[in-house]
Amino acid sequence: MIRIISAGIASILLVACGDNAQNAENFEPVKDTFRSGVDLDEQDYDPSPYVKIQHPEWTRDAVLYQINTRQFTREGTFNAAREHLPRLAEMGVDILWLMPVHPIGEKNRKGTLGSPYSVKDYRAVNPEFGTVEDLKAFVDEAHSLGMYVILDWVANHSAWDNSLTEMHPEWYASTPEGKFTPTPGTDWSDIIDFNYTQAGLREYMTESLVYWVRDVGIDGYRADVAGYVPLDFWETARRKLEAVKPVFMLAEWESRDLHQHAFDATYAWTWKDAMHEVANGAGAGPLRNFYFTHINTWPDDAYRMVYTSNHDQNAWDGVASAIYGEAYEAAIVFSFIAEGLPLIYNGQEADLDHQLEFFEKDEIIWREGRYEGLFTQLIALKTKTQSLWNGAAGAPMVMVPNSSEEHVFSFVRRGEADTIFAVFNFSNEPQDINFEHGRHFGNYLDAMSGDEISFGSDTALNLGSWEYRVFLAEGSDR
Repeated sequence: MIRIISAGIASILLVACGDNAQNAENFEPVKDTFRSGVDLDEQDYDPSPYVKIQHPEWTRDAVLYQINTRQFTREGTFNAAREHLPRLAEMGVDILWLMPVHPIGEKNRKGTLGSPYSVKDYRAVNPEFGTVEDLKAFVDEAHSLGMYVILDWVANHSAWDNSLTEMHPEWYASTPEGKFTPTPGTDWSDIIDFNYTQAGLREYMTESLVYWVRDVGIDGYRADVAGYVPLDFWETARRKLEAVKPVFMLAEWESRDLHQHAFDATYAWTWKDAMHEVANGAGAGPLRNFYFTHINTWPDDAYRMVYTSNHDQNAWDGVASAIYGEAYEAAIVFSFIAEGLPLIYNGQEADLDHQLEFFEKDEIIWREGRYEGLFTQLIALKTKTQSLWNGAAGAPMVMVPNSSEEHVFSFVRRGEADTIFAVFNFSNEPQDINFEHGRHFGNYLDAMSGDEISFGSDTALNLGSWEYRVFLAEGSDR
C-alpha cells in the first residue's frame, strides 16, 4: 500500500513539474501575505544583515589582551598593573580585558585566595587589587594611551556569602529541598546559581553593569559562561549600556544567536580545538572543517575570538608553548592572519613557561621574550591592513588550492585597499607547493621580511616544517 501511494504522489509531482516547465516563461510573482493579512512588498525580499548591533569603531582592527590582575605583577594591584600600560600600548594592544575585579567569597572558598569568579559584591573591588579610585586611574591611563578596558562579568552565579543571599534568597536557584546549589554538572563548589526568572535580579544585575560603565569608565564586558544566562537578559543589558556609551561585549560562549542584539564577539572554542589537532599531527584538515562551517553558517559581522592561550587553558590544560610544540609560532600567526579576533594572554610575550596557580599567588616572570617582537609585528600588520580587520570591516578568506592540501593551508583576503595572501605548512615535513588557481596572482611584499615577490602561474613555494609565509599587496599592486 505504501508503494502504491508513493507512486501516485510521484505521478502527481511529475505532472506538476511538467506544467511548471511549460509555464515558466509566463511566470508572474504572486503577492504573498502573512496569516495576519499584512502584504509583503518588494523590499521584504531584500537581504538584511543578521548582526543588528553597531560595533564601536575602535573594535574594527582591535586585538585583545587579557590581564590576570592577581598574577600580573608582584604586588597584584591595579596601580602596579598600570605601570605596564605604556609597554602594552607600544605593542599596539587595543582592548584590555581584566579578570573579575570584585571581592571574593570566603564561604566554601577554594585555595587560600579563592576564585575571582566567586563574586561577593558586584559593586565593589577586591581590596587585594586596590580601590575603586585605583581602578579609575587604571582606566583613565589606558584611555589616555588609546586603549580600552573591559571587565570580566560573572552573571550566572555568585559567592555563597554574597549579601544577596540574605536580602533576596528568591533570586537564587535551589534544590528540591530548598537549598542553594552550585551550577549543576560542575565542580564549582565555591559558588551558587542565580534564578533569572526573577525580574528583580535582572534589574539589579543590569544596573550593576551600567554602574561600572557610567561611573568608572569601563568600555564593556567579557561575560563569563554567557550561555548559562538567558539571552534576553543580555539583549536588555546591551540596550541599557548603549544608552550610556558605545560598548564592546564578548561572550564566553559559541553561538551565533548571541551576535544579533547582544554581543560583538563570542569564543571560537572549535577553532582552538582544531588548532590543537593540527599541532598533534592532524594536518590542515581540522582548520578546513572549521572555516567551512564558519564561512557557510556564521554572520559576516560576527567577531569570533581566537586564541593560543587564556586563563582557563593556561590553568587547566597547560602552557601554550607545550600544547602547540613546534606549531606554536605558526598558530600565533594564523590567529592574526585568518578571520577571527585575536587574543593575547598576559605573559605570552614574555614566554610564560608555567601554569599560573588559579587560587594562589603566582606571579608572571617578566623578561624579554622570544615572541614579544612577533606579537608587536602582527598587531602592527593587522592595524594597517584593512583586509585583516574584524568582522565585515575586513575581507573574507578565499581558499587558494595548493598541491599539498592535506598539510598546507593557503588563502587570500582581498579588500579594496589591500590584499593578504598566506600559506601555512601545518606539518613537520618540508613541502614544495604549487598553486592550481590564480586567485592570488600579483605583486607582493613578504609581510614579515619586506622582500618583494611576484606570484604567477609558475610561482612555487618551498616551506620548511611548520613554516608560514604571509604576503601583503597594497592598492594598485594587487
